[in-house]
Amino acid sequence: MRIGIKDVAEQAGVSLGTVSNVLNRPETVAEPTRRRVLAVIERLGYVRSETARQLRAGRSRMLALLVLDLANPFFAELARGAQQAAREAGLAVMVCTSAGDPSQEGVYLGMFAEQRVRGVLVTPTDATRPHLRALRSRGISVVAADRAWSGAEACSVSVDDVAGGRLAVRHLLASGHRHIAYVSGSPHLAQSRDRRQGALDALDEARVAREGLTVLEVERFDVASGREAGARLLAAADRPTAVFCANDLLALGVLQALFAAGIRVPDDIALVGYDDIEFAAGAAVPLTSVRRPAFRIGRTAAELLIEETDGRPDAHEHEHIVFQPELVVRTSSLGARSRG
Repeated sequence: MRIGIKDVAEQAGVSLGTVSNVLNRPETVAEPTRRRVLAVIERLGYVRSETARQLRAGRSRMLALLVLDLANPFFAELARGAQQAAREAGLAVMVCTSAGDPSQEGVYLGMFAEQRVRGVLVTPTDATRPHLRALRSRGISVVAADRAWSGAEACSVSVDDVAGGRLAVRHLLASGHRHIAYVSGSPHLAQSRDRRQGALDALDEARVAREGLTVLEVERFDVASGREAGARLLAAADRPTAVFCANDLLALGVLQALFAAGIRVPDDIALVGYDDIEFAAGAAVPLTSVRRPAFRIGRTAAELLIEETDGRPDAHEHEHIVFQPELVVRTSSLGARSRG
């Protein structure tokens, strides 16, 4: 049987209002009474309803975070940054994953609205905006994490992925490679398109024909999809001499496929990943990768959301913060061509 505030009041011999004051405004209750009520609460095991508290206060202590894939260490680190900022503000974070599926994303965003969360952090797909407009129309603030949004619709925290793609392919071109494969995630994600654009920009800068970039699209940003892409590379009649992957999990999958076929990395094929997750440096061949500050993205996005929900949303001025990526060079791209 569920214990309620009425049971606490009866056992302690006080009014419902006194129990409410002990829970919400303890400084207004005389110390002997407060101690008696707290002793009853502990003995009965009473736990107050957070939902009811939210309805009375008109504000939740729960933020929601919706990312593309929690199996990707990048997003796990982003979530850790968001949780740290929330914890310091006395808030909690509910973390969900859309798996990059716009329909699943819409379901979660609808659930967040039903739960009346304080605000939403989201790594969106391209189909997100109608759902976000619906959230904002219900007074729920939204911040995009790992996605750039222009205009005044909402705050955003992102990385310049065009610059990141450019860094990766500039490095491979400087090492002498002229036939490069780009293993891309789903084309409906801006991250995939932006990194490809950066790769093409690097080719243009070096006056290398864009045909020098072979694009291999896969459905997911995971190791299994990387192995699939590696198998396709191995079956190609004109095999590239270097591979740039849209994230490190894809690169690790490609590395596994190449190793299984006896292809040496970096001597036969150079390899570059993206995100610089913890596993990149510890791979069988340490992986060159474009580093993005996942923790800072999550923390900064949560700080912007907390700032907006602490004040008057109509007085809040949206910010669009863009971090710059960094190329971390390791063994996987330092093959015979780059060694001269």
